[in-house]
Amino acid sequence: MPEEFKMTVNEYMPLRDVVFHTLRQAILKGEMEPGERLMEIQLAKKLGVSRTPIREAIRKLELEGLVTMMPRRGAEVAGITEKSLRDVLEVRRALEDLAVELAVERMNSDDIERLEAARIGFREALDAKDMIRIAQADELFHDAIYAGTYNDKLVQMLNNLRDQMYRYRLEYIKDTGKRQILLHEHEQILTAVKTRNIALARQTMREHIDNQELTISKRLSEELLEKKSAKRKEAKKR
Repeated sequence: MPEEFKMTVNEYMPLRDVVFHTLRQAILKGEMEPGERLMEIQLAKKLGVSRTPIREAIRKLELEGLVTMMPRRGAEVAGITEKSLRDVLEVRRALEDLAVELAVERMNSDDIERLEAARIGFREALDAKDMIRIAQADELFHDAIYAGTYNDKLVQMLNNLRDQMYRYRLEYIKDTGKRQILLHEHEQILTAVKTRNIALARQTMREHIDNQELTISKRLSEELLEKKSAKRKEAKKR
Protein backbone atom coordinates (compact mmCIF):
# COMPACT_ATOMS: atom_id res chain seq x y z
CA MET A 1 0.00 0.00 0.00
CA PRO A 2 1.43 3.43 -0.94
CA GLU A 3 2.71 5.53 1.92
CA GLU A 4 2.13 8.92 0.26
CA PHE A 5 -1.42 9.72 1.32
CA LYS A 6 -2.16 10.91 4.84
CA MET A 7 -5.28 11.96 6.68
CA THR A 8 -5.69 15.60 7.68
CA VAL A 9 -8.03 15.95 10.64
CA ASN A 10 -10.75 18.56 10.23
CA GLU A 11 -12.41 19.57 13.49
CA TYR A 12 -15.53 20.70 11.64
CA MET A 13 -16.03 17.40 9.79
CA PRO A 14 -17.13 14.02 11.22
CA LEU A 15 -14.33 11.46 11.30
CA ARG A 16 -16.11 9.15 8.83
CA ASP A 17 -16.22 12.00 6.30
CA VAL A 18 -12.54 12.82 6.81
CA VAL A 19 -11.64 9.17 6.19
CA PHE A 20 -13.89 9.06 3.12
CA HIS A 21 -12.36 12.19 1.57
CA THR A 22 -8.83 10.97 2.36
CA LEU A 23 -9.38 7.64 0.59
CA ARG A 24 -11.29 9.27 -2.24
CA GLN A 25 -8.49 11.72 -2.99
CA ALA A 26 -5.92 8.93 -2.81
CA ILE A 27 -7.85 7.02 -5.47
CA LEU A 28 -8.49 10.03 -7.70
CA LYS A 29 -4.85 11.12 -7.57
CA GLY A 30 -3.63 7.62 -8.34
CA GLU A 31 -1.98 7.12 -4.95
CA MET A 32 -4.12 3.99 -4.66
CA GLU A 33 -4.06 2.14 -7.96
CA PRO A 34 -6.84 0.21 -9.75
CA GLY A 35 -7.04 -3.34 -8.43
CA GLU A 36 -5.42 -2.46 -5.10
CA ARG A 37 -7.22 -4.06 -2.18
CA LEU A 38 -8.64 -1.89 0.59
CA MET A 39 -7.72 -3.82 3.72
CA GLU A 40 -9.73 -2.46 6.64
CA ILE A 41 -7.18 -3.34 9.32
CA GLN A 42 -4.22 -1.88 7.40
CA LEU A 43 -6.09 1.30 6.49
CA ALA A 44 -7.33 1.77 10.05
CA LYS A 45 -3.77 1.41 11.35
CA LYS A 46 -2.35 3.75 8.71
CA LEU A 47 -4.93 6.48 9.36
CA GLY A 48 -5.08 5.96 13.12
CA VAL A 49 -8.79 5.23 13.30
CA SER A 50 -11.05 2.29 14.08
CA ARG A 51 -12.36 -0.03 11.36
CA THR A 52 -15.89 1.45 11.55
CA PRO A 53 -15.19 4.73 9.65
CA ILE A 54 -13.05 2.76 7.19
CA ARG A 55 -15.95 0.40 6.51
CA GLU A 56 -18.37 3.34 6.10
CA ALA A 57 -15.97 5.11 3.73
CA ILE A 58 -15.55 2.00 1.57
CA ARG A 59 -19.33 1.67 1.32
CA LYS A 60 -19.64 5.29 0.09
CA LEU A 61 -16.76 4.83 -2.35
CA GLU A 62 -18.52 1.78 -3.78
CA LEU A 63 -21.66 3.87 -4.37
CA GLU A 64 -19.53 6.40 -6.27
CA GLY A 65 -18.08 3.67 -8.45
CA LEU A 66 -14.54 4.19 -7.15
CA VAL A 67 -14.47 0.85 -5.29
CA THR A 68 -15.79 -2.56 -6.27
CA MET A 69 -16.55 -5.54 -4.04
CA MET A 70 -14.93 -8.71 -5.39
CA PRO A 71 -15.94 -12.25 -4.34
CA ARG A 72 -13.42 -13.73 -1.88
CA ARG A 73 -11.23 -10.61 -2.19
CA GLY A 74 -13.29 -7.88 -0.61
CA ALA A 75 -13.03 -4.23 -1.61
CA GLU A 76 -10.58 -3.00 -4.21
CA VAL A 77 -10.01 0.18 -6.17
CA ALA A 78 -12.17 0.10 -9.30
CA GLY A 79 -10.40 0.17 -12.60
CA ILE A 80 -11.28 2.50 -15.44
CA THR A 81 -12.84 0.38 -18.15
CA GLU A 82 -14.11 1.20 -21.63
CA LYS A 83 -17.65 0.53 -20.45
CA SER A 84 -17.46 2.65 -17.30
CA LEU A 85 -15.94 5.49 -19.33
CA ARG A 86 -18.60 5.22 -22.03
CA ASP A 87 -21.47 4.98 -19.53
CA VAL A 88 -20.44 8.10 -17.63
CA LEU A 89 -19.61 10.19 -20.70
CA GLU A 90 -22.83 9.24 -22.51
CA VAL A 91 -24.78 10.71 -19.60
CA ARG A 92 -22.45 13.69 -19.29
CA ARG A 93 -22.68 14.42 -23.03
CA ALA A 94 -26.49 14.53 -22.93
CA LEU A 95 -26.68 16.66 -19.78
CA GLU A 96 -23.98 19.13 -20.79
CA ASP A 97 -25.48 19.52 -24.26
CA LEU A 98 -28.67 20.72 -22.60
CA ALA A 99 -26.77 22.76 -20.02
CA VAL A 100 -24.74 24.74 -22.51
CA GLU A 101 -27.84 25.41 -24.66
CA LEU A 102 -29.75 26.78 -21.67
CA ALA A 103 -26.70 28.76 -20.53
CA VAL A 104 -26.43 30.48 -23.91
CA GLU A 105 -30.10 31.42 -23.71
CA ARG A 106 -30.23 32.45 -20.04
CA MET A 107 -26.86 33.76 -18.85
CA ASN A 108 -26.88 37.42 -17.88
CA SER A 109 -23.89 39.79 -17.82
CA ASP A 110 -22.87 38.76 -14.28
CA ASP A 111 -23.00 35.08 -15.23
CA ILE A 112 -20.82 35.73 -18.27
CA GLU A 113 -18.30 37.60 -16.09
CA ARG A 114 -18.11 34.56 -13.79
CA LEU A 115 -17.56 32.30 -16.79
CA GLU A 116 -14.82 34.63 -18.03
CA ALA A 117 -13.18 34.56 -14.60
CA ALA A 118 -13.34 30.75 -14.62
CA ARG A 119 -11.65 30.70 -18.04
CA ILE A 120 -8.86 32.92 -16.74
CA GLY A 121 -8.53 30.71 -13.67
CA PHE A 122 -8.15 27.68 -15.90
CA ARG A 123 -5.42 29.37 -17.94
CA GLU A 124 -3.57 30.28 -14.73
CA ALA A 125 -3.86 26.66 -13.55
CA LEU A 126 -2.31 25.52 -16.84
CA ASP A 127 0.59 27.93 -16.30
CA ALA A 128 1.11 26.47 -12.81
CA LYS A 129 1.23 22.93 -14.32
CA ASP A 130 -0.51 21.46 -11.26
CA MET A 131 -2.71 18.55 -12.41
CA ILE A 132 -5.14 18.72 -9.47
CA ARG A 133 -5.47 22.48 -9.80
CA ILE A 134 -6.11 22.13 -13.55
CA ALA A 135 -8.86 19.56 -12.95
CA GLN A 136 -10.47 21.76 -10.30
CA ALA A 137 -10.30 24.82 -12.56
CA ASP A 138 -11.94 22.86 -15.38
CA GLU A 139 -14.65 21.81 -12.96
CA LEU A 140 -15.23 25.45 -11.91
CA PHE A 141 -15.60 26.48 -15.56
CA HIS A 142 -18.33 23.90 -16.08
CA ASP A 143 -19.94 24.83 -12.75
CA ALA A 144 -20.32 28.38 -14.06
CA ILE A 145 -22.16 27.00 -17.09
CA TYR A 146 -24.42 24.85 -14.91
CA ALA A 147 -25.30 27.81 -12.69
CA GLY A 148 -26.13 29.85 -15.77
CA THR A 149 -28.88 27.40 -16.77
CA TYR A 150 -31.02 28.44 -13.78
CA ASN A 151 -32.35 24.88 -13.76
CA ASP A 152 -31.94 23.43 -10.27
CA LYS A 153 -32.86 19.88 -11.29
CA LEU A 154 -30.31 19.83 -14.09
CA VAL A 155 -27.60 21.19 -11.78
CA GLN A 156 -28.48 18.53 -9.22
CA MET A 157 -28.17 15.75 -11.79
CA LEU A 158 -24.80 17.05 -12.97
CA ASN A 159 -23.57 17.35 -9.40
CA ASN A 160 -24.59 13.75 -8.74
CA LEU A 161 -22.30 12.76 -11.61
CA ARG A 162 -19.50 15.09 -10.49
CA ASP A 163 -17.28 12.60 -8.68
CA GLN A 164 -17.22 10.09 -11.50
CA MET A 165 -16.58 12.85 -14.04
CA TYR A 166 -13.70 14.14 -11.92
CA ARG A 167 -11.82 10.87 -12.20
CA TYR A 168 -11.96 11.03 -15.98
CA ARG A 169 -10.97 14.70 -15.92
CA LEU A 170 -7.77 13.71 -14.14
CA GLU A 171 -7.13 10.89 -16.59
CA TYR A 172 -7.60 13.23 -19.54
CA ILE A 173 -5.31 16.03 -18.36
CA LYS A 174 -2.51 13.58 -17.64
CA ASP A 175 -1.93 13.99 -21.38
CA THR A 176 -0.16 17.36 -21.31
CA GLY A 177 -0.64 17.76 -25.05
CA LYS A 178 -4.42 18.02 -24.56
CA ARG A 179 -4.36 20.89 -22.07
CA GLN A 180 -4.12 23.68 -24.64
CA ILE A 181 -6.99 22.03 -26.54
CA LEU A 182 -9.07 22.29 -23.37
CA LEU A 183 -8.22 25.98 -23.08
CA HIS A 184 -9.21 26.58 -26.71
CA GLU A 185 -12.50 24.77 -26.19
CA HIS A 186 -13.24 26.88 -23.10
CA GLU A 187 -12.58 30.01 -25.14
CA GLN A 188 -14.93 28.82 -27.90
CA ILE A 189 -17.68 28.07 -25.39
CA LEU A 190 -17.26 31.51 -23.83
CA THR A 191 -17.45 33.12 -27.28
CA ALA A 192 -20.61 31.14 -28.04
CA VAL A 193 -22.23 32.31 -24.81
CA LYS A 194 -21.30 35.94 -25.45
CA THR A 195 -22.67 35.84 -29.01
CA ARG A 196 -25.70 33.69 -28.08
CA ASN A 197 -24.60 31.08 -30.61
CA ILE A 198 -26.29 27.86 -29.50
CA ALA A 199 -25.01 25.80 -32.45
CA LEU A 200 -21.36 26.70 -31.72
CA ALA A 201 -21.81 26.07 -28.00
CA ARG A 202 -23.32 22.61 -28.50
CA GLN A 203 -20.78 21.62 -31.15
CA THR A 204 -17.83 22.68 -28.99
CA MET A 205 -19.23 20.96 -25.91
CA ARG A 206 -19.70 17.70 -27.82
CA GLU A 207 -16.14 17.91 -29.18
CA HIS A 208 -14.93 18.74 -25.68
CA ILE A 209 -16.37 15.49 -24.30
CA ASP A 210 -15.62 13.41 -27.42
CA ASN A 211 -11.92 14.37 -27.19
CA GLN A 212 -11.88 13.22 -23.58
CA GLU A 213 -13.42 9.86 -24.45
CA LEU A 214 -11.13 9.25 -27.44
CA THR A 215 -7.98 10.12 -25.49
CA ILE A 216 -8.77 7.94 -22.49
CA SER A 217 -10.02 5.06 -24.67
CA LYS A 218 -6.74 5.12 -26.59
CA ARG A 219 -4.76 5.01 -23.35
CA LEU A 220 -6.84 2.11 -22.04
CA SER A 221 -6.23 0.18 -25.27
CA GLU A 222 -2.49 0.83 -25.07
CA GLU A 223 -2.39 -0.28 -21.44
CA LEU A 224 -4.29 -3.47 -22.32
CA LEU A 225 -1.81 -4.27 -25.11
CA GLU A 226 1.11 -3.66 -22.73
CA LYS A 227 -0.39 -6.04 -20.17
CA LYS A 228 -0.94 -8.74 -22.81
CA SER A 229 2.62 -8.30 -24.05
CA ALA A 230 3.99 -8.55 -20.52
CA LYS A 231 2.00 -11.75 -19.93
CA ARG A 232 3.34 -13.30 -23.14
CA LYS A 233 6.90 -12.47 -22.14
CA GLU A 234 6.34 -13.93 -18.70
CA ALA A 235 4.85 -17.10 -20.20
CA LYS A 236 7.89 -17.55 -22.46
CA LYS A 237 10.24 -17.39 -19.46
CA ARG A 238 8.46 -20.31 -17.77
